[in-house]
Amino acid sequence: MEAALGHVLPLALGIALSPLPIIAAILLLLAPKARSASVGFLIGWIIGILTAVIVFMIIATVLPTPSVGGTRPVQAIIHLALGALLVLLAVRQFRAHARAGGPPTLPTWMQALDRLGFWDALGLGVLLAAVNPKNLILGAESGIQFGLGSMSVAGGIWAILLYTLVAASTILVPVVAFLVAEKPLRHPLDALRGWLERENAVIMGVVLLVLGVVVIGKGIAAL
Repeated sequence: MEAALGHVLPLALGIALSPLPIIAAILLLLAPKARSASVGFLIGWIIGILTAVIVFMIIATVLPTPSVGGTRPVQAIIHLALGALLVLLAVRQFRAHARAGGPPTLPTWMQALDRLGFWDALGLGVLLAAVNPKNLILGAESGIQFGLGSMSVAGGIWAILLYTLVAASTILVPVVAFLVAEKPLRHPLDALRGWLERENAVIMGVVLLVLGVVVIGKGIAAL
């Protein structure tokens, strides 16, 4: 279990450091329906993370990974492909940042977040966690690592729970903190949102590039 966790916790951190979901959570916390919408978003975010990693873990358990001359070509190809996709997404982020030039603008869907209720926010959380290309790739890589690792059922459950806790931490912490102490957090959250809006592409580009290189390294090691 320790080996699998060592491989996937950096990937969980990559999901946790996604600026757009954090901005979305902050906007929901500053919206009129802050309490219900933010809790719905958090639950959806956790469901999405769990769905992606469990689906790909199941796929990995039935995936043939033959060893040929001490190498695992199928495993290597999967890691190399996912790593290359992460690097391509990183390049896309850097290019988007270079083209932006002016002040950042929020996506259209973010401008409507103040009207979301519990269920709409829950659906948004699932989509951002499980359908977003970057998070889907990270979830796929994590699930494959869990599926290929030799863990007991209990060990697998604890590993997935820890992975999910780390991946959801940047949404979980502000939502819980807001529910406990709403007024003192409004100004810091607004300031954090502004910074993330400005640096979104750079933060995401660096995270994706580092994780992409790490995953490609795993693929090379399996050759």
